[in-house]
Amino acid sequence: MEDEFHELTDRVRAELRSPQDLIAYERLLGLARKNSPAGREELARMLVAVERPLWAREIAAFILGCAGDKRAFETLVLLLNYRDPVRCATAAYALARLGDPRTARAAAALATNPLRTAYALHPVRLLAELRAPQSVPALIATLERLLTPHNPYWRVALACVEGLGALGDRRAVPALTAAVAHPRLAAAAAASLARLGVHEDAVAQDGAEEDGATAAGGPGDGQDPGPYGRAGRGAGRAPGAERATGAERGAGPGGGEGLPH
Repeated sequence: MEDEFHELTDRVRAELRSPQDLIAYERLLGLARKNSPAGREELARMLVAVERPLWAREIAAFILGCAGDKRAFETLVLLLNYRDPVRCATAAYALARLGDPRTARAAAALATNPLRTAYALHPVRLLAELRAPQSVPALIATLERLLTPHNPYWRVALACVEGLGALGDRRAVPALTAAVAHPRLAAAAAASLARLGVHEDAVAQDGAEEDGATAAGGPGDGQDPGPYGRAGRGAGRAPGAERATGAERGAGPGGGEGLPH
């Protein structure tokens, strides 16, 4: 937690705009260092106080969440769905340590919501870390929805692929096999399948049989090959080879509701 807290406070310090902000900031740091029941009560009151700046509520929720205080839950979930990815990451870190049974349900709802896909990266990663009953079904559903032509959210799909491999549940095999056909996902999908005991040669054989059926005028004949075309064995660029779109970063117009400023 120490490194993450320092990163948070260094980032927040750059957002301070007045001497009053600096005084409030130093008081928050003092409460964090004190780590007393009285201090946590003050932090919890800050979460519901009116006209508190977002950065103050973020620090308070982070401290309480990492301490296992469930009063931080609502604020952290709102931050997990915020338009600023760095705040999403901070919230995900605290939620993973909060120990609240509602966390996995909330993360699954955010990850599978097609209207919030631009902000789904950190909910997806959080689901993989939580290893909750909701994790595998939510990651499979999200990945399958993103394996469509011209879908710009391939980084979210990649996080699903990696998370499913880490979770090691064979229910993910069909979705991961489909992901092999996408160059940006192919290497990670093959690695995740290998972790599940499904080797690349078996996947390639399945693809060859499907291609043969298509060439013979089978059900696949004339279908759209997907957003990136059909990949051969092991094809694909390394993750991160392309720049993220504005929508992926959650920077597009109209994106992100989050907490009020």
